[in-house]
Amino acid sequence: MNRVDQCFADLKAAGKKALIPFIEGGDPNPSLTVELMHTLVENGADIIELGVPFSDPMADGPTIQLACERALAHNTSLTDILGMVETFRKTDTKTPVVLMGYLNPVEVMGYEKFARRAKEVGLDGALIVDMPPEESEELAAYLKENDLKMIFLMAPTTPEVRAQTICDHGSGYLYYVSVKGVTGSAALDVDDVKSNLDRIREKTDLPLGVGFGIKDGKTAAAVANVADAVIVGSALVKCIEENPENPEEIKSQLGALMSEMRSAMDA
Repeated sequence: MNRVDQCFADLKAAGKKALIPFIEGGDPNPSLTVELMHTLVENGADIIELGVPFSDPMADGPTIQLACERALAHNTSLTDILGMVETFRKTDTKTPVVLMGYLNPVEVMGYEKFARRAKEVGLDGALIVDMPPEESEELAAYLKENDLKMIFLMAPTTPEVRAQTICDHGSGYLYYVSVKGVTGSAALDVDDVKSNLDRIREKTDLPLGVGFGIKDGKTAAAVANVADAVIVGSALVKCIEENPENPEEIKSQLGALMSEMRSAMDA
């Protein structure tokens, strides 16, 4: 069984919700990424979303755009990111890792080569932000052949017909964007999120994760009450932005924020 499926099955049996942190691979420098991944797991992460830096991250706000710039300053590539997953797997064979990024680096590598290499290093899935489900058949086939999940985003403004298309093409879990805007957006209306998740659940049995606007234990707990997974990115990346030359402080802050969210969600 794919690690993502196993993770959600185990959490459901335990009556818990998934905590899914995002960090940008290579930020603040490539040598620290694997350590940060382990820090996240040690403090409550169930699945890790690992960003692939890209020069035009159009779905992301300033915080993650700057993270991409810091990673790209070290020439961090998709090949490097996959190498980080391989290193992570030497000491953690259980925690699912999902790559999150944009289509261009995957196209440059080639769909088949990407899927094969992703399987080799121990990746569990990919969320390609700018890959429409209607055009995903070729990549999805290579991913499925290698037991990798194809994860899609869904927005509050997604029409019903397209929502069904996304649900039909997705696997692993669905990433519901809680607010209209880019990553780092602040306004979070949990009642509105619940209403939309109820509507989506009529279309799919996939676990529903919610991201954007989650910044602390309070917001994480509120979302955990209505979703299957809480996805947090900008709040963590901000900790890195504020301490780029202090790895121990980064790990301390990431650990504290993850522990706060995990405790609040489980309370």
